[in-house]
Amino acid sequence: MELRKQTPGKGIMDREKLMQYKTCSACGQPFNLGDPVVIACGAWEGPPRWIHEHEAVFDSKKSGFVERKCFEARRGM
Repeated sequence: MELRKQTPGKGIMDREKLMQYKTCSACGQPFNLGDPVVIACGAWEGPPRWIHEHEAVFDSKKSGFVERKCFEARRGM
């Protein structure tokens, strides 16, 4: 069995995270156990938050994940 290295800021929604974070800040949908998630910055105020991985884009300039809508808005400027 091959183990994949975990990327910083990337993970799987486990029971502990699920109890603390009920819904995705990017799409508003509830999290489920086993969902792939990332810590990303976005249009909300405050620090980066856990969001669904498909709602994020990796920004190599910032070396981190950014909410997809926020990333596209910045790129359109």
